[in-house]
Amino acid sequence: MSRRLVILTEIIAPYRIPVFNVLARRAELDLHVIFLAETDHTIRQWRVYKDEIRFSHQVLPSWRWRVGKISLLFNRGLWSALNLWSPQVMICGGYNYAASWEALLWARRHSVPFVLWSESNRHDVRGGSAGVEFLKAYFVRHCDRFVVPGKASHEYLRLLAPAEASILTAPNAVDNELFSMQAQEARVHEPEFRERMGLPSRYILFAGRLVPEKGIFDLLEAYARLESGLRSEVGLVFAGDGGSRAELEQRAQRIRPGTVSFAGFAQREDMAGLYALAEAMVLPTRSDPWGLVVNEAMACGLPIIVSSVAGCSFDLVESGWNGFVVPPRDAEKLRAAIDTLLRHPALKGQMGARSLERIRAYSPESCADGLAAAAISAGMGTRWIL
Repeated sequence: MSRRLVILTEIIAPYRIPVFNVLARRAELDLHVIFLAETDHTIRQWRVYKDEIRFSHQVLPSWRWRVGKISLLFNRGLWSALNLWSPQVMICGGYNYAASWEALLWARRHSVPFVLWSESNRHDVRGGSAGVEFLKAYFVRHCDRFVVPGKASHEYLRLLAPAEASILTAPNAVDNELFSMQAQEARVHEPEFRERMGLPSRYILFAGRLVPEKGIFDLLEAYARLESGLRSEVGLVFAGDGGSRAELEQRAQRIRPGTVSFAGFAQREDMAGLYALAEAMVLPTRSDPWGLVVNEAMACGLPIIVSSVAGCSFDLVESGWNGFVVPPRDAEKLRAAIDTLLRHPALKGQMGARSLERIRAYSPESCADGLAAAAISAGMGTRWIL
């Protein structure tokens, strides 16, 4: 007999759809996903691929309030939805929404096992205040099981959760096969794609929001420090949008020689091509729970340069093997890593092949397996009610 599972998560993110599609095919689970909102237009411009959804789901009515870096999302109808679906186990994505606390209360009232799905790590700048940390610790203590994407979040959650708590891993994943296929297609039609996107003949790539916490100014400084002859041959492409784009463009104009291009926000169909034609993917973030653009780039066969505070750096990137891990805010070490890759084409090729090898284990199937294991094991042990 299948177990009724409800997953509560924020938005219909394109990288979650393949995972939930796989999970919905598990005979031992009857899956229903409750989304708190369809998307978040204020910081994301993702297309919502509703035609790809193959699982039971609903989107709650919502209201979002954002002032500066503070974002609050409120929903109505969650309690009624949970009463209707009457889950036997719940997986909740995060603890920073009012709906997360409502779901926890519902689960406790109905004696339903509650699993926290958390990506937070100790480098996450979203935490830190005493009040936030107190609430976070309280929430964690009242969960029955935990599921995390990798080593950094496992390490952090182990500091918060009871010593006996079970923490399972559902590795963060994108649709590797789709990105690989689209990358191959872009390489076949390279001249047309390069012209349409306005890309340099050679370039290193950043993909993400154009905000300081992503390390974009550190990357621009590192590029400016490259030897002038190398800058003449290799450009820097920023794919994404954000509040710092205008300032970044202004600073980029001062770099001579060199080519700094801004591709704007790219949907999934174009991202694979941007990865495919790049020399390397660079994510010099100052704070990031994971960094799924690294998964995407690896699925397209790229070497990776990533900062040591990105959650994915602990699992996906081995310095000197399939890329380099550098300290955040260190433009000189970032420059040195970029320089090494650009001057050694054979090394770049080896590292790209190793990225493809590593990312196979980070598939929608692997993530779904971890979520299924957490759901099935929940309720079989002690409830951590303190």
